[in-house]
Amino acid sequence: MNLHLGLTPLISLLAGILILVMPRLLNYIVAIYLIAIGLIGLVGAGGLRIG
Repeated sequence: MNLHLGLTPLISLLAGILILVMPRLLNYIVAIYLIAIGLIGLVGAGGLRIG
């Protein structure tokens, strides 16, 4: 069984959960999210294959 996971949706989900739990971290979470998405775009690792 192959499971195809995208890295960006996982990061988005984690960021959303953290914002819900700790709204005061919004600025840091957005900054880290944007940096991570930029690095993923530069490296070209848009998806991981697990399985």
